[in-house]
Order: sequence, then C-alpha cells, then structure tokens
Amino acid sequence: MLQKIKIFFDNNLSLVQENDSEHQLQLATIALYLEMMLQDGQIHGDEKEATIKAINIHFNISAQEFDELFLLAKEELKQSTDYYQFTQLINNNFSQIQKIKIIENLWTIAYADSYLDEMEEHMVRKIAELIHVPHMQFIKAKLKVQNG
Repeated sequence: MLQKIKIFFDNNLSLVQENDSEHQLQLATIALYLEMMLQDGQIHGDEKEATIKAINIHFNISAQEFDELFLLAKEELKQSTDYYQFTQLINNNFSQIQKIKIIENLWTIAYADSYLDEMEEHMVRKIAELIHVPHMQFIKAKLKVQNG
C-alpha cells in the first residue's frame, strides 16, 4: 500500500518537505489511519470523519485528496499484511509523545462508530507494540478516547 500512496503524494500533492524521510513519515502515519478505518471491513461515516480529522491535524489535505487516498488504501488493503514498513519509520523518527498521539488517533478512529471490533483493538495493540508505546500509555490512550 505504501508505494501506491507514495506515488499519489508525488503526483498529486504539493507538500513542501524538508527531506524525503519526513515525507515517508507522513505516508506511514496516513497509511495506518486509513488501515484502521478499513479494519473491521465496514466503513462508517463517523470513522471516515475521524480519519479525516486525524489526518488533517498533521497533514492538511483536501477532501478530494483524502478520497483518492482512501480508494488507494481500500484497493491495496488485501495486499498489506505487515505494519512493519510503516511502524519502523514512526518508531525511529517520532518522539514518545507523537507515538502516543498516533495511538490516541487510532483509538478515536476505532471508536468513531461507537463499536470496537476485535480486529480494530488488535491493530491498535499491535501498532502500540511495534512503536514501543508502553502498555500503560496504550490503556491511558484508550480510556482518554472512551471517556471523551
């Protein structure tokens, strides 16, 4: 999935990047958010809204750009079996606070439809482990989102 999304960014977005690693970090983060939205096999309007909000907090993309990225992510979902390509970039370049914020955003997307699917919880847990977010912070992030 990352390659098609990277091509989309290269061809369609006019993001000013300090360097390629920053660009890759953005792609990795967006890919995780889109993957979370698609995790339970159903796309709810609330999940899409939460995903757009989480992406726009960091990346300011248009609704049209989001829709194109969403279609790419949906098309590639079956081919993506490993989060390592995304989490390695995040783990190596983000601060602990930024990593926790990613986990909070993933919880927000997972809970946006008022139902936590077991696949969604599994994904957040897996991402938290891969980016070395301690279990206590994982739980705090979950409770923060649950309690609004």
